[in-house]
Amino acid sequence: MVWQTWVTEIKAVQVQSQFVDEQRSGPYKFWHHLHRFEPTDHGTLVTDEVSYALPFYLIGDIAHGLFVRKKLNEIFQYRKEVLSKKFG
Repeated sequence: MVWQTWVTEIKAVQVQSQFVDEQRSGPYKFWHHLHRFEPTDHGTLVTDEVSYALPFYLIGDIAHGLFVRKKLNEIFQYRKEVLSKKFG
């Protein structure tokens, strides 16, 4: 496993509605993540919109297909499970 420092900046905060985190340094060429929170009859719906690009052109495309996409899916699935356990 390769460890790399990842620094993001929280931007565009709309209290109790949404916020954006953008990468300042880290593994991606570009990372923009919108976190959205919507009230529902049963609590709060949390949704994500992620736009990103990997460095190294063709090598990045290959890495994305081999493991990056899978890892990102695992990360967001884990977060979903944790939120479900904590908040129902």
